[in-house]
Amino acid sequence: MRPRFVYTPEEQNDFIFAVIGSPWGLLALWLTVINLITFFVFGFDKLQAKRKEKKPTIRRVPEKTLLILSVLGGSIGALLGMKVWHHKTLHKAFKIGVPLILALQIIIPLGLWLYFNVIR
Repeated sequence: MRPRFVYTPEEQNDFIFAVIGSPWGLLALWLTVINLITFFVFGFDKLQAKRKEKKPTIRRVPEKTLLILSVLGGSIGALLGMKVWHHKTLHKAFKIGVPLILALQIIIPLGLWLYFNVIR
């Protein structure tokens, strides 16, 4: 049996530290934050795209940045941003790329978990 490093709370007040301080809690916190950021960056870029017709001096968010946010864990936020803001829905890099990134973000960890916990 492999040793597992899990913090178990000893008192009632240690529960929050146990959840946030654990690797799963930190992962959940990271995914929540990056998805919210990605969602609102898509909305901001859509707003800038609408304003660009009126004021050409306003800078837009580069497509590369939007895709990097997706790769860093914000693919669900990107998909929701595409759906809610109706933004980048016709670009093949986003229409195909973001769902592909999400699929890889699910398949790779699942495959690693299966390899190390079930198959091995």
